[in-house]
Amino acid sequence: MTNASTELPTTDFILVGFSDYVQFPVVLFPAFLVIYMVSVLGNILLIFFTIISPRLQSPMYFFLSNLSLVDLCLTTVVVPRLLLNLAFNHKNISFQEYFAQVYFFVAFGGVECFILSIMAYDRYIAVSKPLYYVNIMSRKLCLQLSLASWIINLVNSVLHTVLISRLSFCGPRIVHHFFCDLLPLFKLSCSDTSVNQLVIYIEGFMIIAVPFLVTLISYIHIICTILKIPSTTGRKTAFSTCSAHLTVVTLFYGTMICVYFRPSSAYSVVYDKLGAVLYTVFTPMLNPFIYSLRNKDVKNAFKKLVYSKMPI
Repeated sequence: MTNASTELPTTDFILVGFSDYVQFPVVLFPAFLVIYMVSVLGNILLIFFTIISPRLQSPMYFFLSNLSLVDLCLTTVVVPRLLLNLAFNHKNISFQEYFAQVYFFVAFGGVECFILSIMAYDRYIAVSKPLYYVNIMSRKLCLQLSLASWIINLVNSVLHTVLISRLSFCGPRIVHHFFCDLLPLFKLSCSDTSVNQLVIYIEGFMIIAVPFLVTLISYIHIICTILKIPSTTGRKTAFSTCSAHLTVVTLFYGTMICVYFRPSSAYSVVYDKLGAVLYTVFTPMLNPFIYSLRNKDVKNAFKKLVYSKMPI
């Protein structure tokens, strides 16, 4: 039986962050700050263009604006705290703050998994069944899919938060990570975390692995359709777009699967941090550029906005 004083949830946790690499803070802070600012600006611009431009009122851009919103939320949950740690060496975080960050990270990460798979399915319908696209991807269905993605993951995150609130912590509360994640917390607990681990595997399969399979199958069908395009130029353009999408999708899903589905014996602090940087910092920055800001319709919306503000 653990001493009650060691289980008090009021004791702060200490987020080690990247202090293991003491020679790098001078480089890491400006690097993460620039990436965060680019990510925020890119995602806000895409949401703004989607709202104001009549030409961007399609299912594809509706889901892209959802992706931008969740990317904005996901990176904002993680990066400002990381910047605070790097700039001021502020490592202490309360039990309540830890819970809050875990809740929002799990929720927004799950929403992103769902939205990426829905976007892949949307592109599959557009490419493989263009004559039925408008009927299949109706406004009602798009709203239902979007709401389901957000509601399911916001509710699912409650389960993880409740389960970790029941854990006891007996030793030093030093978290070898740069944000509040589930797995590093389990390493600190003196309670039995088998239920927590089981929930991660079961729900992780449904929220990460299943959407990844849907995304992968959709892109396989898209590639098969592209191969039937008679024009070499058309095939090359389509493959260029498809490969860019697949790269960022694989980066996001792949790193999450490697972090959360590997055996506990293969746990590595370094690889965990590297993987987390990829899916919490880099992919939210890349998504608006890969999916949208190099798109002709988005560029035209930007030009129209700029020209409308220019004096005649």
